[in-house]
Amino acid sequence: MTHPLQLLFLLCLVIPAAKLAGAGANRIGQPAVFGEILAGLLLGPTLLDVLGWPVFQPVATAHGAGEPLLNVMRDLAHIGVILLMFIAGMETDITEMRRVGKVAFWAAAGGVALPLTFGALTASYFGLPMLWQGIFIGTILTATSVSISAQTLLEIGALRSKEGSTILGAAVIDDVMGIILLSVVVALTRATGDLSQVAWIAVRMAVYFIVAIWAGRFLGALVRRTRHLEVSQGVLAIVLAVAFLYAWAAEYVGGVAAITGSYLAGVLFAQTPYKEEIDRGIHPLTYSMLVPVFFVSIGLEANGRELGEHALFAVTLVLVAVVTKALGCGLFARLSGFNNREATRVGLGMISRGEVGLIVAGYGLDNGIISRDVFSASVIMVLVTTMITPPLLRLSFPRGRAASAMVEETIAGPPEEVEG
Repeated sequence: MTHPLQLLFLLCLVIPAAKLAGAGANRIGQPAVFGEILAGLLLGPTLLDVLGWPVFQPVATAHGAGEPLLNVMRDLAHIGVILLMFIAGMETDITEMRRVGKVAFWAAAGGVALPLTFGALTASYFGLPMLWQGIFIGTILTATSVSISAQTLLEIGALRSKEGSTILGAAVIDDVMGIILLSVVVALTRATGDLSQVAWIAVRMAVYFIVAIWAGRFLGALVRRTRHLEVSQGVLAIVLAVAFLYAWAAEYVGGVAAITGSYLAGVLFAQTPYKEEIDRGIHPLTYSMLVPVFFVSIGLEANGRELGEHALFAVTLVLVAVVTKALGCGLFARLSGFNNREATRVGLGMISRGEVGLIVAGYGLDNGIISRDVFSASVIMVLVTTMITPPLLRLSFPRGRAASAMVEETIAGPPEEVEG
């Protein structure tokens, strides 16, 4: 079987498996992303190891051995994660971030500071170098899944409650802080300790962000002119080109992660009058194929069998992830004026790591910052935190409170659906 046919057959397995697993996860009260990651683990070396089947072995070509399918899947997943972060940028509401005020900001700050600190200390305790592997593991733990928390709050009728608004605002701010932190860590890992290199990277970062934000002023005009071209899907084509350009320039010019560039492009496009039109085009393209490939590829990369002697590290990482996020967010919300019960709900709603944690972990693996066993432990951490957040949120909101919030939502009008 030729290499293209192998790829087509693999996609025939991966895409339906991801969607069916996502649907199954929804039926048992879990977010779709949980099922998609689990599908990858089942198809990967943890259980079935489909890439080891004879049908998927590299084939001989005129130029030598064929390229392993896993490399192609990585490339497709990389494009998927760039578009996923672009959509995350599109969904970042700057006005809402300002509205929720100091409680959301400080809850997010606490949810970054404690996981970062104790994640790095945990890595150091298990013999991993603090620079930069330990700090990067801490960076993985700083993420929060906006979609998972939002979908759960919507289901229990608490999306528009005070705690619900704070959780959503804090989750968005948390992810912005995490992206900035990731950019700084990635940039510094590329410096060898020479102060001149660190200064040069700082200059490159500054130049990139200044030019990228300045260029964002012209994106609306660019889309407007593209709409007048007599060509099919011209707007989507130019938006994709800009998103990829921002991602490329972020890493090649600015020395930061490519996903930072696509996220910034999404934030800038969201400020244009064409946000809804862009959403209608980018969502089907991203969620029909590339995002399922990304989530399944995470499972294909992870190997639960490798944990073995590292099982204690994985368990500890999960405990640290849960406790530090809940405590950091909850404590800072309490110090910002919430009572104990409200602060507890905010802390519980921020536990889930979801797709952002996977994006950061995958970047670390691809760039040699973390090892494969650390990556596998990170995937387990994301799965566990994703699984426990919905039931914990449901338990923290009494039925009467949720029903009351649902009535208020019905009067005010249904909130916009959140895509998981």
